Amino acid sequence: MLPVAWIELGAMNTGTLNRRLFLGLLTPLATAQVLPYVPKQSDRPEAIEGDESGFESIFDGKTLDGWQGDSKYWRVADGLMTGEITPETVIKSNTFIIWQGSTPEDFELKVDYRITPEGNSGINYRSVVIPDKVTLANRFAMRGYQCDIDGQNRYTGNNYEEKGRLFLATRGEVTHVTGVRKPVILSRLGDNMALGARIEAGWNSVHLIVRGNVMIHNINGQMLSMVIDDDPGRQKKGQIGVQVHVGPPMRVDYRKWRLKEL
Repeated sequence: MLPVAWIELGAMNTGTLNRRLFLGLLTPLATAQVLPYVPKQSDRPEAIEGDESGFESIFDGKTLDGWQGDSKYWRVADGLMTGEITPETVIKSNTFIIWQGSTPEDFELKVDYRITPEGNSGINYRSVVIPDKVTLANRFAMRGYQCDIDGQNRYTGNNYEEKGRLFLATRGEVTHVTGVRKPVILSRLGDNMALGARIEAGWNSVHLIVRGNVMIHNINGQMLSMVIDDDPGRQKKGQIGVQVHVGPPMRVDYRKWRLKEL
């Protein structure tokens, strides 16, 4: 049953709308607004449990709905998105499974992964699909920024532009990219090998923060690389994709994909 106030409002003629009643109906909306944070001198930044508001799942854990890739290499089972190369399906070109939902520009992306010791993968973003000159039948080759991932952790956390400008930052670096010279190291986040030791043999959590010309790669709560890209020709928006790489048989699993577009 509708509240009396709503019944009365519906029965009123627009020209005789009771202003007091109308304002009374708006009052709950005003009080429901979130109040601004007022900092205190004693306050310090703090860790939070879970995700901030605004993240949405882009993988249902049951199907590849919303994603496109070659089913020879990609499947879903037990809540996992799995990319696998077997001895019978060794590839000559990198291939991707690509999210079809949007082509985000500024965003945060979170996902967990695990990879076999000989595996090589990566999470592409602001990327585009391009023709594959080596494997003409491959409809899922990509060019664009990549958070590199490999089972030996030689490259994990790097910012590597697939089929583009290549190494933009290696693990432990904050770099500046201009397009007229090699990327320049502005600062160091830590020793490459020491940071690599923080990556687990099992599940790891990736958090990408991409805003304007700044790209941050975090894994397990540790920033591993940051790129400040002032190249006028840089890709400013594009698709998200996940790679299986040329090389020996391998397997990589992904779960809990969450995206927050800004």
